[in-house]
Amino acid sequence: MKAVRQRRPAFDRERGVEIAEVLFHARGYDAVSVADLTQALGIVPPSLYAAYGSKLELFERALLHYVQHNSLPFEQLLAEPGAPADVLTGLFVASARHCTADPQRPGCMVTEAMRADDEQAAAIALTLAEYGTGLLRAYVAAHAPASEVERILDYLLLTLRGISSYACLGYSQEKLVNCARIAGGALNTEFASMDNPTATVPA
Repeated sequence: MKAVRQRRPAFDRERGVEIAEVLFHARGYDAVSVADLTQALGIVPPSLYAAYGSKLELFERALLHYVQHNSLPFEQLLAEPGAPADVLTGLFVASARHCTADPQRPGCMVTEAMRADDEQAAAIALTLAEYGTGLLRAYVAAHAPASEVERILDYLLLTLRGISSYACLGYSQEKLVNCARIAGGALNTEFASMDNPTATVPA
């Protein structure tokens, strides 16, 4: 009798995206090679190109998967009841916890990808980040004078991106949560000054 040749299971493209997401998040786009990806996925380069088109296209799919399944839930956090300063402080604290939840994948994948050396990869991340920026802008616009919106938004983005960066540097969750709460304290002053325009705000 002839030996029955077993067929190799079909490659699971969606599972491949999940594996690539872990790899890109842990190392960053620039540090992950095609060889790294094919080894992690258990396929050869021609199969990777056939399944995803290119390393960049696989990265885009991995980043989209992160946004849809593993990123900070901005909408939910901004929908919390409470004073704006308290809600935004809660966002900072949630970000600190989220960015340090997995020591092997610290920080926000989108935030860190915006600093990629590869311009196309950075542009993809920047485009995806605009959604969260838009949510923040809309929230601030609903609670602050139009003249203050961009200034407060800049502070929010700087703080959130700083939390991500320091998580990547290895700062502990405890330290970053404490920093998040201190950063939130400044928002109390800002929003209080908007409610009372005659109050003195430190320069």
